[in-house]
Amino acid sequence: MITKPNKNQARKKRHAHVRRAITGTAERPRLNVFRSSKHIYAQLIDDVNGVTLAQASSLDKELGLENGANKEAAEKVGSLVAKRAVDKGHETIVFDRGGYIYHGRVATLADAAREAGLKF
Repeated sequence: MITKPNKNQARKKRHAHVRRAITGTAERPRLNVFRSSKHIYAQLIDDVNGVTLAQASSLDKELGLENGANKEAAEKVGSLVAKRAVDKGHETIVFDRGGYIYHGRVATLADAAREAGLKF
């Protein structure tokens, strides 16, 4: 019998492998990205203290998005999370792509965050 590979399990395995090397601190928090089929989420995390410093998602009312699963939504979420991070004094970060391929919505979010003032 042929079984179909579980893509989310493979992503979680890749994410765990990457997370062994990447850690967010108070000086340099981790920008985590989660991508679902309908929305995209980004948050700055201080792993030492276990605190979320800033977050944004395509569900935020101030973005006013009709579709949260496209590149325009990812661009707006990236610029919003960067704006919130810079307002709180966090400019240099570590990017955590969450096991996803650096392509499409994930890359668009990262580029928009860079343009809005984050350095990584």
